[in-house]
Amino acid sequence: MTTNNPSFFERANNWLKRSISIRLFTIGILILLLLIPVSMVESLIREREARQEEAIVEVSSKWGEQQTITGLVLTVPYKTYSKVYEGEKTDKFKLVESREYAHFLPEELNINGDILPEVRYRGIYEVIVYNSKIKLTGKFSTPNFEEWKIDKNNIIWEDAFISLGLSDLRSIQENISVKWNDKQYFFNPGVESSDVIQNGISSRLPINHSDSIKTKTEFSLDLNFNGSTSLNFIPLGKLTTVNIKSKWQNPSFIGSFLPDEREINTDGFSANWKVLHLNRPYPQNFRGSVQGIYESSFGVNLIVPVDEYQKSMRSAKYAVIFITLTFLIFFFVQILNGVKIHPIQYIIVGLALCVFYTLLIALSEHIAFKFSYLISSVSIIGLITLYAKSIFNNKKLTTLICLILATLYLFIYSIIQMEDYALLMGSVGLFIVLATIMYLSRKIDWYAIKTKGDD
Repeated sequence: MTTNNPSFFERANNWLKRSISIRLFTIGILILLLLIPVSMVESLIREREARQEEAIVEVSSKWGEQQTITGLVLTVPYKTYSKVYEGEKTDKFKLVESREYAHFLPEELNINGDILPEVRYRGIYEVIVYNSKIKLTGKFSTPNFEEWKIDKNNIIWEDAFISLGLSDLRSIQENISVKWNDKQYFFNPGVESSDVIQNGISSRLPINHSDSIKTKTEFSLDLNFNGSTSLNFIPLGKLTTVNIKSKWQNPSFIGSFLPDEREINTDGFSANWKVLHLNRPYPQNFRGSVQGIYESSFGVNLIVPVDEYQKSMRSAKYAVIFITLTFLIFFFVQILNGVKIHPIQYIIVGLALCVFYTLLIALSEHIAFKFSYLISSVSIIGLITLYAKSIFNNKKLTTLICLILATLYLFIYSIIQMEDYALLMGSVGLFIVLATIMYLSRKIDWYAIKTKGDD
């Protein structure tokens, strides 16, 4: 026996099936649930990026770390005396001798050299390393202690030394010697005083009274060392000039000073710096330690032109917008063409959109990002299009879905390629999408909408 009076639960069930509000609410819940796989994709990108950093650290530790050249610094020790109270029994003071250091920076410091880059591989990861041949030349003025009122008898000229700082001494490829007033002196590891240079090499330079009468002392030395990622310099000269060239086509100039002149082309780059002592926060001559030396460094970073992980992360940040727009497309097709779409089908489409990012990450580790994006997007568009055909059973609707998805993927690709205008283009694009949705839905009677099977 049948009845024409449905029960409360049957009426509630029919209302849930017909309600547009419930459908939109359900879609919103599904989008929030899909944030879980999206966050997993972002975690995967960060994990792969961390492995890349580990590979860089491992190769760099064996080849050579990031290098910073500091020097030359001329250091002259001198004696100081202080009174020390012997005690109440004697009620006397005694003089205690100690050794201090005065540091003199060069009047001129000229640095010229080549950076010879190489690409090394650790598994699937690229690591940029280099060999550098650098020549340092310049002049020192005669050390002057008069401004400090130090007795000339307390100056230990015979223990004077010069020091050169280099971040990673393990990467030095040849013995280093300095030509000092036509005499050759070889460096030894370590420095006697760490006031200026904490990690470096030094050479004893005995200076007697006759040498101290000279006004200028010329020096020159050659360096041959390995490094990775970046090369930096400390402008210790009263006038510091740096001229660097390399075959690497993607330099990034870093530090406190940008090049006065630079040229970047398909053959590589060249860069020239000129730094005055007035441009830095420490004096030309000083005793003990001084602040601000390492903060004045500058140099060049050899960057990888395409960072696939950065681009993958940028594309993943648009995942929520992409999923939302795709669901809106299916929703409008559902209400305008009388097709019923189950929430499970929305979830399947959303998961397919998430799989796009895992494909993109995996492929970009082996081939160029643009080809990875093309293969991944074509694969997912084809998959969703075939699935939409089975749902809508309409060739025109399926073709429309395919074209809209292709447009969205092309739009996202154009955004992630633009570093400076990504936010602007993304905002304009979303405005256009929203305006289109508002225009197409302006005459829809949402209370009168029914889909197949609602009656």
